[in-house]
Amino acid sequence: MLRISVDERAFYHESQITKSATLNCPYCKTSNNYDLRWLIRRKLDRLPRQADERDRAKFAKAASYMVLLDDKAPCKNPRCRKSFEVSGIKTTAFLTDA
Repeated sequence: MLRISVDERAFYHESQITKSATLNCPYCKTSNNYDLRWLIRRKLDRLPRQADERDRAKFAKAASYMVLLDDKAPCKNPRCRKSFEVSGIKTTAFLTDA
């Protein structure tokens, strides 16, 4: 019997937040605060019902984390307005379950 394993996304509750970060535009060299979008994946308390032993092992290793969604930001300087890549910020952060 062929069994399809549980999708990893079934182990998490997903939500989005925005966090402020200070970035420098590489074109006009101005520094400003930008709101960046993050996807938060919090590990669920229990395993889904259809999980088997392999899924239990994956669930035991799973941890809560957040991922940066925005990879570019438009400059806030009215004379520049160029879009630049967000750099100098970690793109993934693990969360402590407190």
